[in-house]
Amino acid sequence: MTPSVPDHLSPVQWHQAVAVSREQCARIFRDGGSPGDALIAFGLQSESEAHWERVVDLVAAELCAHPIKRAA
Repeated sequence: MTPSVPDHLSPVQWHQAVAVSREQCARIFRDGGSPGDALIAFGLQSESEAHWERVVDLVAAELCAHPIKRAA
């Protein structure tokens, strides 16, 4: 199942955020963490019954919520 791209984001930005989110969530999973632990790691409120698929989307949305600082 491919997550849908939010209307306010470019598809490239969304797909890159999902890739980073998957990578970081996989690291947390590999280290024995739960989906709730991944949410907390990104400063999001933990959900008791969150599934990894939803967590990946929530983390990707959080990554896209903050503009990237670009150096001159």
